[in-house]
Amino acid sequence: MSPFLTYILLSLLLVTTCLFAIWKGGPAERAGAAVVLVMVIFERLAQTAMPQGWWVILGLSCDALTALGLLAVTLRYASLWLGGAMLFYAAQFTLHSFYFVTGRPDADLLHMVLTDFNFGAILVCLVVGTVLAWRTRLRVAAASAP
Repeated sequence: MSPFLTYILLSLLLVTTCLFAIWKGGPAERAGAAVVLVMVIFERLAQTAMPQGWWVILGLSCDALTALGLLAVTLRYASLWLGGAMLFYAAQFTLHSFYFVTGRPDADLLHMVLTDFNFGAILVCLVVGTVLAWRTRLRVAAASAP
């Protein structure tokens, strides 16, 4: 599959996953999905306004801000899936830092595979947290019904 097609599919999956988390998740899932969605949209919009040479710095900054935003949400709600998503964003930040410091081109296969894996794992964490919160809410509603 071409890298551009993978980018488009992961972007669609991101929007779908975040909307699902906002729709069916609890407060932690909604806040986490909002942080991820807002930062990804900001990064993609900023890429259109910045020269390509600055995209690495932009990616590092947005990954760091997203990880910090997820850290704040994790500290507020103490959710295991949020910790996992935050760690995957930290891994993504580390990957971008490694490529930036070593001067390697970020268009190689290893970078694409690791980025796609991290991004997919973040989305899996978000879906798992949303499903668990949804099931818990349904269980509580069923237990409180006469």
